[in-house]
Amino acid sequence: MDVLDSIDIKLLKLLQENSRLTTKELAAEVGLSISPVYERVKRLENEGYIDRYVALLDPEKVNLGLIAYVTVKLSKQSTQGMNEFVETVQRISEVTECYSVAGRYDFLMKVYAPNMYYYRTIVLDVLGNIDSIGAIESTFVMAEVKQTTSLPLRQLNNAE
Repeated sequence: MDVLDSIDIKLLKLLQENSRLTTKELAAEVGLSISPVYERVKRLENEGYIDRYVALLDPEKVNLGLIAYVTVKLSKQSTQGMNEFVETVQRISEVTECYSVAGRYDFLMKVYAPNMYYYRTIVLDVLGNIDSIGAIESTFVMAEVKQTTSLPLRQLNNAE
């Protein structure tokens, strides 16, 4: 991968905030013509700096206002148990994030549900049927204080 310059970094920042910006709009923001900006964006995509473009939905508008952070501890540390858990979680659409973590728990998940009853069925009927799970603990979001999908880019060369 090439080293990013200040224009590349600015393009990444702009696209993180609004991936629907046209090449013409991006060019105006970074002070270049359309063609070099198009080539830079294509290079950033090809080199993997830009993973994908998505539309972020409002959970309330799609009836998924209950957000839970769920910690999971496996009953024992084994490849089979971990694989069973991971394979099952991959199929649960309400789980939008899942991380294997070090510390007191083995996994941390973010789960969306329309209400507590629905969430309870996920815990009892889906997660509860995974033999390798030893303990589940849920923490419910009362208010969203900060939520962003933008990564900080100050650590990159020539970052502004």
